[in-house]
Amino acid sequence: MERYRTPGQGTPHRRTGSRHLGRPGAGSRHTDRPRTGRLRGALLALTAASGLLLTACSGSDTGTSSASDSSHRNGFPAPAAPTAGGQQGSAQGEDSFASPDASEPASPNHLSTFALDVDTASYEYARRTLAEGGRPDPATIRPEEFVNSFRQDYERPDGNGFTVTVDGARTDRKNWSLVRVGLATRSADASGERPPAALTFVIDISGSMAEPGRLDLAQKSLDTMTDRLRDDDSVAVVTFSEQAETVLPMTRLGGHRGRIHDAIDSLEPTYSTNLGAGVETGYATAVEGRREHATNRVVLISDALANEGDTDADSILDRISTARREYGITLFGVGVGSDYGDALMERLADKGDGHTVYVSGQDEARKVFCDELPQNIDLTARDAKAQVDFDPGTVADFRLVGYDDRRVADDDFRDDRVDGGEVGPGHTVTALYAVRTRPGSDGRLATATVRWLDPDTRAPHERSGELRTGDLSGSLWEASPRFQVTAVAAYFADALRQGDDRWSSLPGDPGLSELQERADGLAKRTEDQDVRRLADAIGAARRGLG
Repeated sequence: MERYRTPGQGTPHRRTGSRHLGRPGAGSRHTDRPRTGRLRGALLALTAASGLLLTACSGSDTGTSSASDSSHRNGFPAPAAPTAGGQQGSAQGEDSFASPDASEPASPNHLSTFALDVDTASYEYARRTLAEGGRPDPATIRPEEFVNSFRQDYERPDGNGFTVTVDGARTDRKNWSLVRVGLATRSADASGERPPAALTFVIDISGSMAEPGRLDLAQKSLDTMTDRLRDDDSVAVVTFSEQAETVLPMTRLGGHRGRIHDAIDSLEPTYSTNLGAGVETGYATAVEGRREHATNRVVLISDALANEGDTDADSILDRISTARREYGITLFGVGVGSDYGDALMERLADKGDGHTVYVSGQDEARKVFCDELPQNIDLTARDAKAQVDFDPGTVADFRLVGYDDRRVADDDFRDDRVDGGEVGPGHTVTALYAVRTRPGSDGRLATATVRWLDPDTRAPHERSGELRTGDLSGSLWEASPRFQVTAVAAYFADALRQGDDRWSSLPGDPGLSELQERADGLAKRTEDQDVRRLADAIGAARRGLG
């Protein structure tokens, strides 16, 4: 019997509360189970981060994991031997293909467990690098952030928590399919019905944040963002360069907007980047100004090019662990700049119970500070984790695409002391698996369960969805448009991660040329500008890697 290759350990938990069949349009049954002078520099980096926002918002056109031991990662059959140049060879035989995880020993488990992640910074930074004629560092490519950068059409719940959708499609590689686990929170309330927010902006005002062409638009953009917050929201401002300073304590917007607007008009850059001091002072300010029954969040705005003081994410966040865990203060990282410390910002967000985005232009600014403002400041779920149980009777092999830094030991799925992901309204989370089914198998293929804590009461809840082999679409390129977009984004990340579009850890690699054609067609079919930008990015990669 073939053995399963998956992270984690322990026995499976078969507690399926609902079912959502995989084919597009299939019905579902869901059940819920309850279980929670210096002010001139103060806002420079914030406006640089949200720079270009004024035109964006006004309508101009121009969403601490406990990682399992590395020996419990998902894997695939062994790859071809490396060539003389060190590059992995192409797939051998019709049931195998190259895989960077092939050196990992196989695990007998059929469970895959991970903390939810709604980061998108990796995709946006790669897209900017490609647009400027560069080649992204493969180490900065996180496939789950590519996949999660695109709108999905999953059913949404009425209240806090998630719906679970599981679907899949067969690839042109014999017995191999792509299986998508889709989780969705309630829609963001356009009327603004949400708890008040207490936001501490921790703003990098070092000289590297004063890129030419940003400051004039940045000042106007921050004015617009300030006006979009409600009167019962609160804002504090902390700046950092070589040192950190609280320049504005937690202040209610109502009756005090003029103070913030005056500060915006007096912005200027200063010196080096002591990010550690900024984060520590920011959390201290957030604790001092913490509000009950509000969303308390630190918003870090920086290029994350720390060059002074403590530059280690674990060390920085260890110093503010009480603020994170006892007071429930979460971190939202906004990355900016053509040079960007991706690894540090991503690690800070993961350890800080939050998520990251990257802003490079008007479109991203509009999404982050206008369209997605509620989901970036509100929370609907804390410490959310997902566990997928693959049926040993139908599945021979599987591998989770991405989430390398978000793996959780299987036994920790229901241990609510173990950190998961924090998710806001309007978010979707997508996990893509490559799955090899047993020839002629029929029946349950996988059950996906999400577990989360209520953001207010910390009561645990779960919901599940199921996929059967008969619900797999016959062909990947005949699946729903949104499923195809997911696949294109994942294949694209794979090509960039390996630095060679002839090599892939996914089955049925179509190559960059076909991916661009698929993305072009999907952009026309969906009329989605984000998919159009994906097609353009793939085209830039073809030119750069060709």
